[in-house]
Amino acid sequence: MSIVKINALTVPDEQREVLEQRFASRAGAVENSDGFEWFELLRPIEGTDQYLVYTRWRSEEDFQAWMEGPMKAAHQGGGGAGDGGDRPKPAASGSQVWSFEVVQQAAPKKA
Repeated sequence: MSIVKINALTVPDEQREVLEQRFASRAGAVENSDGFEWFELLRPIEGTDQYLVYTRWRSEEDFQAWMEGPMKAAHQGGGGAGDGGDRPKPAASGSQVWSFEVVQQAAPKKA
């Protein structure tokens, strides 16, 4: 079955809008990756300052291929020599990745 990766991002209140805008402008960065099945950005309602970035993959190998390819390239910045390193400051102050295997699933019953 599929695997799920959840990135728990600690986001201060003043950076929430920045984080959401960055995810909104990611322009399909993961959707075209081989083995990708689902993405959700979950905003906390109460009791925590952690956003959850949920992705679902066909296999661990597909996730690792995305991590070493498109994701790595996107997070290294686009500039070449003399770039000046003016990448924006991260919106999150902490990050923790959780990994899960899907062992059961259900969908709504068709009427």
